[in-house]
Amino acid sequence: MRYISDFISLIFPRICAGCGNSLWKNEEVICQFCEHHLPKTNFHLDPENPVTRIFWGRVRVETGTAFLYFNKGGVVQRLVHQLKYKGRKDIGIFLGSRYGLSLKDSPGFNSADLIVPVPLHRKKFTKRGYNQSEQFAIGLAGTMEIPVNTHLVARIKATETQTRKSRFTRYQNVKEIFSVDSPQNWRGKHLVIVDDVITTGATLESCIQALNAIPEVRISVVCIAAAMI
Repeated sequence: MRYISDFISLIFPRICAGCGNSLWKNEEVICQFCEHHLPKTNFHLDPENPVTRIFWGRVRVETGTAFLYFNKGGVVQRLVHQLKYKGRKDIGIFLGSRYGLSLKDSPGFNSADLIVPVPLHRKKFTKRGYNQSEQFAIGLAGTMEIPVNTHLVARIKATETQTRKSRFTRYQNVKEIFSVDSPQNWRGKHLVIVDDVITTGATLESCIQALNAIPEVRISVVCIAAAMI
């Protein structure tokens, strides 16, 4: 069986999604070097971190965090690009499972009841075939040991990409684009809203505003990466 595996590896080599080098047998998705050098934020250790602060005076959140720093041309941008546009769902699950290990016992997240990925509009979902934020949520759920709900929030309006838009235009672009299904069923729950990259927080703010229809809801935010720092 080992020889068959080695033969398959020769034809279809396993490549690190970060640097492009071959993966060793004990490595998955990214090599140990890339994983060791991921630019981690450790925001979950700081209740007043930049992700949490971005929502101050806008919408109420329990806490917010992002796993990694996002820098143009860096390894995180390569990982996110492959996750979103190259069908590499395994990257999202891998990063989520790694960060979930840190969040599981974190005071801001150990009381969470449900993980809710920010949804795509059905047209974009059909075109892409999956939701990148859902893949990250699946990874988080596996190590945090709490369920994922992909039906609680729906994206009811299609929007243009936020890339290259000004801060004001970003907010106008995502205004009132989400709806919540049966908000009374989630009364008093602590929801973790999950997205890929946070820049201005406009999309997440719109999603949180919709979720505020839930009585006594508590909301926290987790992203793969932060680009607004």
